[in-house]
Amino acid sequence: MLARVLREVAGTRYVLPLREGGSLPGLVEADDFGMYVAKFIGAGQGRKALVAEVVAGELGRRLGLPVPELVRLRFDAVIGRGEPDEEVQELLKASGGLNLGMDFLPGALGFDPLVYETGPEFAGRVLWFDAFIGNVDRSWRNPNMLVWHGEPYLIDHGATLIFHHNWKGAASAVKRPYDASDHVLIGASPDLGAADAELAPRVTEGLLREVVGLVPEEWLVDEAGFGSVGEVREAYVEHLLARASERVWLPEVGR
Repeated sequence: MLARVLREVAGTRYVLPLREGGSLPGLVEADDFGMYVAKFIGAGQGRKALVAEVVAGELGRRLGLPVPELVRLRFDAVIGRGEPDEEVQELLKASGGLNLGMDFLPGALGFDPLVYETGPEFAGRVLWFDAFIGNVDRSWRNPNMLVWHGEPYLIDHGATLIFHHNWKGAASAVKRPYDASDHVLIGASPDLGAADAELAPRVTEGLLREVVGLVPEEWLVDEAGFGSVGEVREAYVEHLLARASERVWLPEVGR
């Protein structure tokens, strides 16, 4: 069952910084005894990266793609006061309140297309999804995929939905084509035709409203050019719905 509201947990212990990501995510233990990869509101990418994580990640989950659970993570900056790194300390001080947590997959390995084989069907579904959300961060250099218990998982969607960084020009991005030339799964002969036939009809207005509705209100307040949080949510829905209805961004299936 997919939650209508993201589950909320409270951080109880800051374990360590994870240096793989440019936004300095960290490993945090929470009051449910779970471990989460925390994406902090005080990071350089700011709250829009967290909005993208929720919208893209939860959309992917509802389309049947493997995405680790996302949670609302309440974090008291005092928890990280023992961290010796000054850069991390500043990040934690700026991140008190509501952040984003992703379920930690202990022992997971980084995805290597030369080691882990994927079939055309799975590759096509992932590529279709990445093209739809404009994911520029699933290349062979940085796959943002993990293999856990023999299964692939999609992570790190903060660099998607690029249009929301410039709402005035968002309309021009609706039909923007996706460059898949260095996508990590391009060598798996992705079946984009089958993926389009399966996934496109599922991206409905209702689904998009459900996913956008999962974004915490405080991450959407005071957005320039909008009079209310409701207007911001509506803009996300309208943009993604328009992109789903006219799929020229995926030339193989858009003609």
